[in-house]
Amino acid sequence: MDVVSKPAVLRETCLGLRCSGEVVALVPTMGRLHEGHLSLIRFARDNADKVVVSLFVNPTQFGPNEDFASYPRDLERDRRLAAEAGADILFTPEPEDMFPEDAGTWVQVPGPSARLCGVSRPTHFRGVATVVAKLLLLALPGLAVFGQKDWQQLVVIRRMAADLGFPTEIVGRPIVREPDGLAMSSRNLNLAPQERKQAVHLHKGLSLAADLAARGERSAGPLLETLAAYYREHAPLGEIDYLELVHPHTLLPASVIEKEALLAVAVKFSGARLIDNLLVAV
Repeated sequence: MDVVSKPAVLRETCLGLRCSGEVVALVPTMGRLHEGHLSLIRFARDNADKVVVSLFVNPTQFGPNEDFASYPRDLERDRRLAAEAGADILFTPEPEDMFPEDAGTWVQVPGPSARLCGVSRPTHFRGVATVVAKLLLLALPGLAVFGQKDWQQLVVIRRMAADLGFPTEIVGRPIVREPDGLAMSSRNLNLAPQERKQAVHLHKGLSLAADLAARGERSAGPLLETLAAYYREHAPLGEIDYLELVHPHTLLPASVIEKEALLAVAVKFSGARLIDNLLVAV
């Protein structure tokens, strides 16, 4: 596996691959790789000739007083895991190379960016969309692979890629969970022991609401009230940021589940803000 740190070198390498007819798959990450990331790399390995994994803690998607400084980092461990999972190129740029001081251009995706996480993190998806656009231009991939844990991010990136005409298929892959059901996240490392015990209830609560829907409760109000009560009882250390029932492709609020809807949740613990979701089909 080659390790590349300069954007110009990655662009030249990937342009050569594309011109030679090879399909490149891009897996963007912020590092501290876990099994969720590795599942994306393996999928990319099975569906492309070359796999580029980016490892970049993007400062522009963190707001004031968020966890940029404490975000877990372990380059040597990530290098080993990425290689073992099948990456051909590991891209590890410096912030100043991706966002020079005089940079003034941003990619914004109105609509889906403003909902859910966008309410409490108003500049987050501007940073996400801009850095992903840069990565797509550098790697020139035939496909880019993202996890569905951040469902909103996937919706935003798909909208951006479609609107700007990127010749890249944006692929979403299922959430990978710990044995107890907690969605894998690099931020899980920052949870205190008691918070970690309670965090497992994010998914359990979503499953409880989905079971209610399967038994006939289709209205958002009762489902979300049940979910909120469950979290208050079983995850009292967490502060609910949002609980929403939304249309999965637009993220607009859904008052009832007709065919399918997305249950989405964000909960703030002292050590980390966690998100999770569950697609409910009836």
